[in-house]
Amino acid sequence: MNKEVINFYSTKDAYGCFSNFARYPFELDGKKWLTTEHYFQAQKFPDNRDYQERIRSEKSPMVAARMGRSRLHVLRRDWEEVKDELMKKAVLAKFSQHDELRKILLSTGDALLVEHTSKDSYWGDGGDGSGKNKLGQILMEVREIFAKQLSEV
Repeated sequence: MNKEVINFYSTKDAYGCFSNFARYPFELDGKKWLTTEHYFQAQKFPDNRDYQERIRSEKSPMVAARMGRSRLHVLRRDWEEVKDELMKKAVLAKFSQHDELRKILLSTGDALLVEHTSKDSYWGDGGDGSGKNKLGQILMEVREIFAKQLSEV
């Protein structure tokens, strides 16, 4: 039997709340973040608090993403080693702090969650399934954490 696949990408689509650009503010590391994208991009610059704060306070997740991708500022040396864990930390915080999002995530059961986009073959599926779909994997890990918590109640 084939496992159900749930694709997501645009914040306007069904399951758009899974997108890092979806506006579900959360608190993490003592600060409020507008989106997981804001948090993730700011973490690239731990030695540049001013730039981190500019990213955090940016209104648009798209602009925050652009700022994080800019190489006018020095990227942390261990970025490749820590980026997945930082994304998971942000996603876990977002879904922990919004009951309605946690319910939506849990409602997907054991479906395969896929960030379906040709624009990203690391966080997404590359558009043709050849990508790593790391964001989808993290969402499924977070879903498993919540399901386990429910089963222990």
